[in-house]
Amino acid sequence: MEIKKAQKLTHQKWLNLFDVTFSDKNGKEKSWQLASRKKEPKCVTGNFEKPDAVIIVAYHKDHKKIVITKEYRVPLGDFEYGFPAGLVDEGETIEETARRELKEEAGLNITHFIKMSQPIYSSAGMTDESVALVYVTCDGEPSIEENLDSEEIHVMLVSQSEASRLCENTKLKFDARAWLVLSKFAETGQL
Repeated sequence: MEIKKAQKLTHQKWLNLFDVTFSDKNGKEKSWQLASRKKEPKCVTGNFEKPDAVIIVAYHKDHKKIVITKEYRVPLGDFEYGFPAGLVDEGETIEETARRELKEEAGLNITHFIKMSQPIYSSAGMTDESVALVYVTCDGEPSIEENLDSEEIHVMLVSQSEASRLCENTKLKFDARAWLVLSKFAETGQL
């Protein structure tokens, strides 16, 4: 298997579609379409070290609850339950991004970084986008004052029993990582 070239099919600000030419295990040339946030897809550049975005798994130390968001997502035409998250800006560290995004989306302040994942991929058949899960403790009172006009976000502080009820509701839409973390929290009380 070898990547030969990539042709950019769209020219948008945040996300683009590429047609990637590759050779299969028998040496036959084939084509694959993928979406990327980069100017060139990572399979061409080989730059997989830094994640494109962060997902912040925050535990509010004063309320002793996990922070989740209920955010309107255009591709779903509905609300999705997840965690505060956002893109890593050029020149920004993962920690800086996590601090900025938790403040912008939820009005909360990080008090301690617990752990961070390596870049992880959730839909590698479709996109090269990666995220880092950033586990933190936080304080402050939830606020959406810094949300953009294009964002409709509801911040929720969720107890262990509330997490269990949310995870059991089959009508709700969840980010996959959020459902996994929330279901673990519902069962064990731990992140």
